[in-house]
Amino acid sequence: MITITILALSWEHIVVIGLILVLLFGGKKIPELMRGMGSGIKEFKDAVKKDEEVPPSNPNPAPQQPVNNPVNNPVVNPTDNSSTSI
Repeated sequence: MITITILALSWEHIVVIGLILVLLFGGKKIPELMRGMGSGIKEFKDAVKKDEEVPPSNPNPAPQQPVNNPVNNPVVNPTDNSSTSI
């Protein structure tokens, strides 16, 4: 019985994938792509690290003053303005 394992790559698979990449992109383009991918990963890690290092802007905020003048609008009862004919 043949079992299929997910993401089980042997060295033959990796060689075939590498050859396909060289055929698609060419030998000069692959280092540029990997360099771009590496710089993108580095920027992402730096941003995550920077985000973790940012302290809260104001850890102890000033207490809020209570509202002294609440708005007192009169409550208006709705009226029935609908017509019975349709």
